[in-house]
Amino acid sequence: MSEKILVIGANGQIGTELVIALRNRHGGQQVIASDINNPVEAIKDSGPFEFANVLDKETLYGLFQKHQPTQVYLLAAILSAVGEQKPKLAWDLNMNGLINVLDLAVEFKTSKVFWPSSIAVFGPHSPKQNTPQYCIMDPNTVYGFSKLAGERWCEYYHAKHGLDVRSIRYPGLISWKAAPGGGTTDYAIHIFYEALKTGTYQSFLSADTMLPMMYMEDAIRATLQLMDAPAEQISIRSSYNLGGISFTPETLAREIKQHLPEFAISYADQDSRQAIADSWPQSIDDSQAAQDWNWKLEYDLPRMAAEMLKNLKNTLNL
Repeated sequence: MSEKILVIGANGQIGTELVIALRNRHGGQQVIASDINNPVEAIKDSGPFEFANVLDKETLYGLFQKHQPTQVYLLAAILSAVGEQKPKLAWDLNMNGLINVLDLAVEFKTSKVFWPSSIAVFGPHSPKQNTPQYCIMDPNTVYGFSKLAGERWCEYYHAKHGLDVRSIRYPGLISWKAAPGGGTTDYAIHIFYEALKTGTYQSFLSADTMLPMMYMEDAIRATLQLMDAPAEQISIRSSYNLGGISFTPETLAREIKQHLPEFAISYADQDSRQAIADSWPQSIDDSQAAQDWNWKLEYDLPRMAAEMLKNLKNTLNL
């Protein structure tokens, strides 16, 4: 049976690239992109698009009824930094949007649901180094505790309804194809733009702030790999740790200087995002993903930096 795939929140950083990857694999007409805003060009031109607000259950119901999706990817969310400015909206969207989709997936007997979690589920008392799959989790941001609660809902719907829900705790994601979406790790995207455009960058995080990151190619590949894995191989129904590469703004700047020797980085005074970053892990143990569905990172820091600079140079016509 051919798949019919619905991607909700398709205009975002992950959604933009995931929709294209899914359409390349399954065919443009089999993948319905959906978002609250007008579709970006790449999505508009390559297959069907539907307007939908994840909090509008009636519209969502119509989408499920019309398309009868076999797979649903729910990517609509408010990220960490924006979530601290609009905490109640972030909770409402991140939580009730998920429950709306889980309910409809049960009702319409959707085969698989993907929902992204984040390293933001960890908090000040979680181990900072090689953070394990199971440990103390005391997130202190709305984004973090909405993701932690979402993980519990995913596990609950699997246990109570047999719904095949799958999830990844993404680290910071780095991409040249879509604009960053208000996350604490977004400095690692902005820095490449500014390095190419102005030759300087002022970081809102301190020089030695170590965070786990991942090139988007790896994140998309991991997502599809997880969704392809046989159900009996999925041992975690909350969300899988995914590690990536850990570096600081200073380390990243040194890597960029390998390509642009004149590049200079400076550091702003204390920013509210610093406290968020300080509460997150510095490195992640993703051995469970490796064990269950053969996850393996492909892009290290030098390869990722070279790809970002090369592709952005073309995109920005520099």
